[in-house]
Amino acid sequence: MSARPTDDLFVRYMKAFEDSATHTDGCPACQGETPCAEGSPVHNRFARLQDAYLARQKKQR
Repeated sequence: MSARPTDDLFVRYMKAFEDSATHTDGCPACQGETPCAEGSPVHNRFARLQDAYLARQKKQR
């Protein structure tokens, strides 16, 4: 039996989610409306990957 192929986009999306959540947990500034300078790219990466993953899921339906 062969292993299931890895979904690279999903893996990157979940890693970005983890990074974003971890940063937010330890950064009071990112718990408000405007993220800090360090957190902004982390949160933006998560948002971009989430958009890409959801768009692909929608396209596959």
